[in-house]
Amino acid sequence: MSADLGAALRRAAHPPVRDARFWVVQVMVLLIAGAHVSDLFGDAGPKLLTEGLPLTVLIVPVGYAALRYGLTGSAATGIWATLLWLPFIALPDGHDGVLTDLLDLAVVDLVAFVAGHRIEQERLAHKRAQQATTERLAMVTLYQQLFRANHAPILVLDQDHRVADANSSAVALFGPAVVGQPAQSLLGPALVPAARAGRVVSLDGRDYRVNLVSLAGDQSVAAQQVVLEDVTEERSEGRRASEYAALVVRTEEEQRQRLARELHDEPLQLFLHLARRLRGLARTAQLPPLVGEGLDEACQQALAAAARLRSIARDLRPPALDELGLAAALSSLMADVEDEEGVVAELHVHNLKGRLRPEVELGAFRIVQEAVRNTVRHAGASLVDVVLDAGGDNLSVTVSDNGAGFAPTGTGGVGAGHFGILGMAERARLLGGRLELRSAPGEGTVVQASIPLAGPPAPAGQVAVPGAGRAVLAV
Repeated sequence: MSADLGAALRRAAHPPVRDARFWVVQVMVLLIAGAHVSDLFGDAGPKLLTEGLPLTVLIVPVGYAALRYGLTGSAATGIWATLLWLPFIALPDGHDGVLTDLLDLAVVDLVAFVAGHRIEQERLAHKRAQQATTERLAMVTLYQQLFRANHAPILVLDQDHRVADANSSAVALFGPAVVGQPAQSLLGPALVPAARAGRVVSLDGRDYRVNLVSLAGDQSVAAQQVVLEDVTEERSEGRRASEYAALVVRTEEEQRQRLARELHDEPLQLFLHLARRLRGLARTAQLPPLVGEGLDEACQQALAAAARLRSIARDLRPPALDELGLAAALSSLMADVEDEEGVVAELHVHNLKGRLRPEVELGAFRIVQEAVRNTVRHAGASLVDVVLDAGGDNLSVTVSDNGAGFAPTGTGGVGAGHFGILGMAERARLLGGRLELRSAPGEGTVVQASIPLAGPPAPAGQVAVPGAGRAVLAV
């Protein structure tokens, strides 16, 4: 490569002139050249070779310079030897070996550059390997320091899910004999690390979230790292928030029930008495026709107000829900929607045998009531369909319409003007279930809730909004 050649030439142009041994090598080249001249042209004294010293002898100092200094030394030595030898080749020495000397000199220069470059590359590679090893050792040291000083308990597991190493926090939590123990004995009898990731375990009165990290490298030594994140305070806050939300919902229902009872017992009865009194006055003899008509109109208004109060009381706490159950209450709700709003309202019930838990019936009714109310107020739909399915372990509640639809934008967008959806989601979450809303402009809306028929509420919910296609809000 041209870049490599340029780099080699730059290195060759900077010989190690400050090293005394480099000059010893150059003196050796000079002595070899002198011996060659002496053998060729000296008239007195013994001669080593009749044709002078061969040029290949220069490979010795050139090779030493390559081994000692790499290209920076061998290139300078080869050039120095060439400069010394060329005049001898050009002089008439009485033999026909000029071409041979030139070829030998070319071989010496080739050895100087090729061997020197190769040796220098090997040195650079060795230096880089040493640097990489040093950096790796530094990273290992840093990792060990972080591993030991981390406040979160950390276990390193081998392929058999046994503890190969543990930091100080893990030793304090599990005891000094933690290394070598199977992870199942530490984190639970049914522990499968891959399935346990993200779950929460309770140890010594505190809650820890299990986080798993696969370790690269020698899998025979360590396969996984288990990090136990202390979430005690977080879960405590979550439990307090859930308890507060449940208290708010319970207080709201108690207030609804009280208001429904008070509306039915006092204002509704007063309006009915007022209507009867006005009707009686309107039938009194010798009343002017205009007064009679006014009394009849007032009577009709009183009856309309009584009907409105009865509807409000029924919405606050439908008597059918407590007396007859969820199916009957929803059937009454759908009939009222058809009568009052002119919307086709259909109810389909599957696998519902007998009564459900009161909180499940109440939560499901409120979810359907809110979804239908949103459809009537905002969707402009002509059809709303409600499906109840109590098959399996969950009660599935689905409310769909053929209205205008909208684009859910996550909790931020829903919370701005869509508190009813958040209220439905909170009711489902408090019952241990989840709520999903699917909608798109012009494609209607589907609200689907899944509520466990038995068991404690789930500790937390989840919000996710896919980015493409028909938007979905899952809570």
